[in-house]
Amino acid sequence: MRKLLATVAIAAAFTAAPAMAQDGGLYVGVLAGYEGIDVDSADGTVSADADSSVYGATIGYDLSLGNAFVGVEGEIAKSDSTATFPDSFGAARESLSSDAQYYVGARAGVALTPGIAAYGKIGYTSIDVNAFTESGSLAELEENASGLRYGAGVQVALPGPLEARVEYRRSEYDAVDGTEFGDAASDQLVAGIGLRF
Repeated sequence: MRKLLATVAIAAAFTAAPAMAQDGGLYVGVLAGYEGIDVDSADGTVSADADSSVYGATIGYDLSLGNAFVGVEGEIAKSDSTATFPDSFGAARESLSSDAQYYVGARAGVALTPGIAAYGKIGYTSIDVNAFTESGSLAELEENASGLRYGAGVQVALPGPLEARVEYRRSEYDAVDGTEFGDAASDQLVAGIGLRF
């Protein structure tokens, strides 16, 4: 399913219809969409997954290079995925929920038509998570994991200073806490609207 979403997002970048001319400069925006997350146990023997919505805000700057651009972007987002491990997990806290997510990175794109561009992105990301028991018998543990995010999307200039985008991205996080929970990965498909200055 997630591979299909990735294919659809990337294919959309090459099939969009013409729109208005696109500019560089500073922009801010909001986004929302789908997240699927997978978490491994620290020893890699079992895993758990979950789905949820994700929403957030972005700020960035693009430098126009004629029919191409390069830029930097930051994002803060939130989701509420909760992954619960099977009974065979055997750890003190069997559930892990996601919270705030942070990203800063670079992106580069090329114009497909006036006002429509396809782009790729890569950068540093981190996520706040909470480990807990379903029974509530133990206090929650708050952790933060860091990793790499990469993705691709298409952006379309709208009338005036507005623009829209559709984007697929994957985030891969190193050991969430290093004792009970191991590596984690999330796949997101989001849509957003922005204001360019």
